[in-house]
Amino acid sequence: MALKDLSLSLQFGDLDDAALHRAALPRHSVTRWIRHALDLDAEITVRIVGAQEGQALNNSYRQKDYATNVLTFDYTQEPMIMADLVLCAPVVAKEAQENGKSLKDHYAHLLVHGTLHAQGWDHETSQEDAEEMEARETEILAGLGIENPY
Repeated sequence: MALKDLSLSLQFGDLDDAALHRAALPRHSVTRWIRHALDLDAEITVRIVGAQEGQALNNSYRQKDYATNVLTFDYTQEPMIMADLVLCAPVVAKEAQENGKSLKDHYAHLLVHGTLHAQGWDHETSQEDAEEMEARETEILAGLGIENPY
């Protein structure tokens, strides 16, 4: 199956250890990871943020007053995907370290996860939906040479 087209904007906000996160997120890798998770062509902005911006966004849009690893803002799903994926660098780094994963592989997982959310996948609706989404993520990541994140 041919990969879908992707128009990508990759942005880095004000964050500590910017060089570390930029090194883990080369544009060609980010493009590859997202394209493998797409069922339709897409325009996606990926923004890597610090804890303050991540917390403010999570509080504003989800009423949860803490920074989370990835937020997905999906605007349209047809005829193409239009979405923003916001990843909080310090949360991603902490999770990667705690779970013994490379920073690059954890970013790949979260970008695939966020891309699936942008297409309507949801793991919070039921246990069955969560298991289906995890299986899809694992399948995509395996195709990218990345181990099962769960």
